[in-house]
Amino acid sequence: MEPLLNPRKSHVKIGSAIFMLGLVLILTETSTAYGARDFNKVGHTPCGAKCGRKHSAVLTDFGGVGDGKTSNTKAFKAAIDHLSQFASDGGAELIVPPGKWLTGSFNLTSHFTLFLHKDAVILGSQDESEWPLVALLPSYGKGRDAPNARFSSLIYGTNLTDVVITGNNGTIDGQGAPWWTKFRAGQLNATRPYMIEILHSDQIQIFNLTLINSPSWFVHPIYSSNIIVKGLTIVAPVTSPNTDGIDPDSCTNMLIEDCFIVSGDDCVAVKSGWGQYGIKLGKPTKQLVIRRLTCISPDSATIALGSEMSGGIQDVRIEDITALSTQSGIRIKTGRGRGGYVKDIFARRMTLKTMKYAFWMTGNYGSHPDPGFDPKALPVIDRINYRDVVAENVTYSARLDGIAGDTFKGICISNATITLTETPKKLQWNCTNVEGVTSNVTPKACDLLPEKQGKFDCPFPKARLPIESVPLKACSFN
Repeated sequence: MEPLLNPRKSHVKIGSAIFMLGLVLILTETSTAYGARDFNKVGHTPCGAKCGRKHSAVLTDFGGVGDGKTSNTKAFKAAIDHLSQFASDGGAELIVPPGKWLTGSFNLTSHFTLFLHKDAVILGSQDESEWPLVALLPSYGKGRDAPNARFSSLIYGTNLTDVVITGNNGTIDGQGAPWWTKFRAGQLNATRPYMIEILHSDQIQIFNLTLINSPSWFVHPIYSSNIIVKGLTIVAPVTSPNTDGIDPDSCTNMLIEDCFIVSGDDCVAVKSGWGQYGIKLGKPTKQLVIRRLTCISPDSATIALGSEMSGGIQDVRIEDITALSTQSGIRIKTGRGRGGYVKDIFARRMTLKTMKYAFWMTGNYGSHPDPGFDPKALPVIDRINYRDVVAENVTYSARLDGIAGDTFKGICISNATITLTETPKKLQWNCTNVEGVTSNVTPKACDLLPEKQGKFDCPFPKARLPIESVPLKACSFN
């Protein structure tokens, strides 16, 4: 496994000894899932969880072997195929007991719970034959790593209703290092698998798990609604390519909360399709809540809006965010040919420590799925609201780059205090093609964001979104 933090990079230094101790404790707890424990001596029975389903089974009932060497792909598929018959009869749960369960990709079913015991580790197979190819995503048109094919995710599902993936902090390890090596060497003929991908589905809950070393993105709900992602510890080396933590993609009514993410890419990346394909499909991400998130990502954003935002992003509420040694806080990523929109974004109570940029908007993000994009498809960026921000040890207060002829409008920043590194950049606010207002911001913002007179706070919605009232389908374990 590559080192989590690279001490040779000065921008990766964590200024707090208390935080480092906490990080070590978290990673130590995660690593015990691999360590000296002899799973052959741990009894698999009695072993049961109660998750509100009428029917239940244990992976070992279907020939599962938790030795970390035997493939369990057939066992997972057999178990879920069997349990799928109970979807209309109270649903079913599959319990993954203590052990190391090596597997390739497997598909979920509706009215179903996948439950991991605290000493269970699902290991992603390194045999590519155990990762079937799946269709390209219509809002992307091409694969990200290779244009014409993509691998199924480790845990995959489409057209599902009422699915829970949970545990008492069991672990899913994607064993991504070989995939990262192939990606860097240009040896992939298909786009790397994600860890969890759920498509065209409704009522999805993913919570109380540790996820490590995904081959690419960790959690990717797409074209789905009514989703809760809560209480996840997500860890990948900060040098690992494209290991986004959570990627809401063309989703509606979604809640992300109480997650700790260390990543080689954006901790949360809000998406809605790429270029002309996302514009054509036209499925926005909207009604999204992100709160109580802690992030470390030295070369990427705490929360990114884009760059694949061509179907639109609207009504995102972000609050109580902590970022440490991360490149930027909230970053809007777009460019000519993206089309779509990012609007009605609300963020408050952000604590940022050791950052390159406190505020960052990029209007020249140039990657496109293919040459057929329309350069006249300009994105609309409007009503972007940030308030109550404390940022320490910052290199640049802001870099806000709109697009010539396509000004980013309605930017509001209030009550933001930024303290700088010992050697800060002279130009703290670099602004082009943007307009808006600021209030009580230090250092003083650029002239394109003038100070609003009198006491003023940027808006944050008072009404709750429907997903905030949905209870978790929690499990008890015997």
